[in-house]
Amino acid sequence: MFFLQLRMWLLVAALFAIVYAVVVMVGTAMGVDNFYVYLMISLGMMFVQYLLGPKMVEWSMRVRYIKREDSPKVYGMVEDLARRANLPMPRVCVSPIAIPNAFAFGRGVRDGRVCVTEGIVRLLSDEELKAVLGHELTHIKSRDVLTITLLSVIPMIMYRLAWHFLFYGGGRRNERGGNTALIGLAAFIFYFITNLLVLYASRIREYFADRGSVEMGNRPEALASALYKLVYGSARLDKDVLKEAGGLKAFFINDPSRALNEIRELSQLDADRSGTIDPYELATLRNKKISLNFGDHVMESLSTHPNMLKRIRHLAELGHTIHA
Repeated sequence: MFFLQLRMWLLVAALFAIVYAVVVMVGTAMGVDNFYVYLMISLGMMFVQYLLGPKMVEWSMRVRYIKREDSPKVYGMVEDLARRANLPMPRVCVSPIAIPNAFAFGRGVRDGRVCVTEGIVRLLSDEELKAVLGHELTHIKSRDVLTITLLSVIPMIMYRLAWHFLFYGGGRRNERGGNTALIGLAAFIFYFITNLLVLYASRIREYFADRGSVEMGNRPEALASALYKLVYGSARLDKDVLKEAGGLKAFFINDPSRALNEIRELSQLDADRSGTIDPYELATLRNKKISLNFGDHVMESLSTHPNMLKRIRHLAELGHTIHA
């Protein structure tokens, strides 16, 4: 846990160090006026996204908010987990899409919302579904939606600076001797780097949320089995169905668009072909050395979610340390 927190602190420090470097670069070469205009525009866009984000998710996923009588099982699970996590009861909703998944959204702890798709309710056992909901409640408790939103504004600023100086600066030298094309190129490089760092932050938050679910009392193998089933469930769907929620996959507990690639990696886990991952299989994975090729590492670095095999092995380690 300490090393995950340390990585997150170092990551935030690196992101804001880059912002400081860009402020100095633009301020020295061009003056600070233009930079602050773009900064205010970006912050304004982030604020609008913060205000309208939940409504946009509702529209995109066609969510329907439910009460206890609509789905006693799901509502009761969320209620029990919220009590364990010492959280205000979040709003519970269902999305009619076929993709088996779940996600959390909202503006903060007191505005938390947990959504399950109809696909996931049909696919998972009660214990597996509860482990998934524990993961999502941890996102709410950790304020992950707000954290990633705040960090995401940094590459947004870099992109807008790069666009302006590369396409509107025309490579001219201003009155202070600064070359706008060079500033634009530097901003584009920083945009690429900061975007990778934000993706890395998102992957760290997924590991945190997995740990949070286990700390709520859910068994690691239940969450591992749920992830295993979600991969296979998504892989069976038509590509057009997966595209239906492509813009919101960062909210999901796993990335359904990577399911076909992840099947190859996960095929070695279910030794008895039972369709689940039992404690023995999870313990066996903990003692295995995971070897990923270059393509796997590149794919992971460009994703909001960790490599699934690494993630399930992390659950195996959690089961050994937390429940030891």
